[in-house]
Amino acid sequence: MERPEPLWVNSSCSNGSLLTLTCLSWQTVCQVIGNVSPTISPQENLTLDADWMVQVENKYGFYIGLALAIFSSFLIGSSVILKKKGLLRLVEKGGTPAGDGGHGYLKDWLWWAGLLTMGGGEAANFAAYAFAPATIVTPLGSLSVLISSILSSYLLGERLNLLGKLGCMLSIVGSTVLVIHAPEEEEVTTLNEMSSKLKEPGFLVYAGILLVICLVLIFFVAPRCGQTNILIYLTICSVIGAFTVSSVKGLGIAIKGFFAHRPVLQNPLTWILVLTLVASIITQINYLNKSLDIFNTSMVFPIYYVLFTTIVITTSVILFKEWVAMSVTDIIGTVCGFLTIILGVFLLHVFKDVDLSVRTLPQILQNTDQTQVIKDDKNILIELDNSGIPVDSKPKVFMIYS
Repeated sequence: MERPEPLWVNSSCSNGSLLTLTCLSWQTVCQVIGNVSPTISPQENLTLDADWMVQVENKYGFYIGLALAIFSSFLIGSSVILKKKGLLRLVEKGGTPAGDGGHGYLKDWLWWAGLLTMGGGEAANFAAYAFAPATIVTPLGSLSVLISSILSSYLLGERLNLLGKLGCMLSIVGSTVLVIHAPEEEEVTTLNEMSSKLKEPGFLVYAGILLVICLVLIFFVAPRCGQTNILIYLTICSVIGAFTVSSVKGLGIAIKGFFAHRPVLQNPLTWILVLTLVASIITQINYLNKSLDIFNTSMVFPIYYVLFTTIVITTSVILFKEWVAMSVTDIIGTVCGFLTIILGVFLLHVFKDVDLSVRTLPQILQNTDQTQVIKDDKNILIELDNSGIPVDSKPKVFMIYS
């Protein structure tokens, strides 16, 4: 068998020509480039993929995080509908409802589809924190409520009243304003930079205050007032959320560093963030379930959303200094967008059982105008009405005051 001619003496390999190199099951197409600087080392060649990822993240990172946050809200909102459909099918088949201790829904593929969809949504939300500021990702979580409300009105036959539709519109408007005035977070790309941020005196004081508040609420206030005050359990969940989001952001940086072949597993901060995330999530789930078991759901979710999002935004501003380079207009726009989303969420939840629509609105306004005014005049001797009964046949009561 004739030995192939070396590539460097092949006269057909001119500048710009393509070559195909085959090794076992791998095949690579290379382009010949002339006048290459000999200073490029093999080690630098190995980092081309990592550099490409960094360039993509720097240029499109915000939009990737924004798309992941919206996609996460869509998946989470849809998962609620899928699981609800699975539970309803169980009741239609004569099975024991889940509220009565039945577990027949575990055999329904639709319920499992909802569970997997929720898992995908949470994973997308986790990834969104690695690309976009928490000030954007967290408030956009309200879109899942909007999506579930819209889908339930079409797929489950649940009626969305006029105030609910107005709340959906306000949530969309608030989210749009929030994205337009999005803050530019300070660049934190490595665990070492994240560690230096966590060690700053301002954040240490802030985290210490939150931890003290949380411990006081858990061990002293919650046993006494937790059963009667809706704010106690929800405040605990919201305060713990500051540590949850900070851990998620740090782990997102660690995961990106792992794929960039950085020794993140040898860094103690990685495991500290993992333990913090697990502990904070367990605490949040515990007290949120307690709150849902005691208080009305229509009040729990709006209050929890407001408290949790406020704490997360404050934490993100202090830790990553997202608002330092923002103009006054962008800061006002961000605050107004957040307040608009809050109003939309409250309209969706608090007034969801009110029978109000465009058709019934004129009747409600007419009944309001015809409401009888209670009279309390001591000088009136006889009260006449138009009930159709003759005045002479009705008993008369005279009250004389001295």
